[in-house]
Amino acid sequence: MNIEQRILEKLSHLEIEMRAKSLWEEVPPSPDAFESVEPFAIDTMEAAQWLQWILIPRLTAMIDQGAMLPSNFAIAPYFEEIYKDDEEGRFIAFLDHLRELDSYFQFTVIGE
Repeated sequence: MNIEQRILEKLSHLEIEMRAKSLWEEVPPSPDAFESVEPFAIDTMEAAQWLQWILIPRLTAMIDQGAMLPSNFAIAPYFEEIYKDDEEGRFIAFLDHLRELDSYFQFTVIGE
C-alpha cells in the first residue's frame, strides 16, 4: 500500500471514529464559515467541523488529482489541546488516528 492509499485509509478511519463519537455532522457549516483566513478556521468552525469539511475533503481531492501533498505538518497537537481534559479517555482512538495521519506527512514530499 502506497502512502496515498494509507492516507485515504486513515481519513476513512477518522470519519468512522468521528461518527462513533458524534462529531460527524450531516449539515455543513454556513458558507461564511468557509471564508475564514484563520488557521483551522478557528474563528468560524469547531475543530471537528474543520477536519470534516475542510481537511478531509481537501486531502482526498489532492490525492484523487495526483497533486503534491503538504509535508511536515501536524494537526494532532491542536486536537490534543482541545481534548486535554478528556479524563474518560473518550477521544484516545481519535487522537491516535490523527497522530498516525501526521506521521505520514513528516519530512516526506508526496506527489510530484
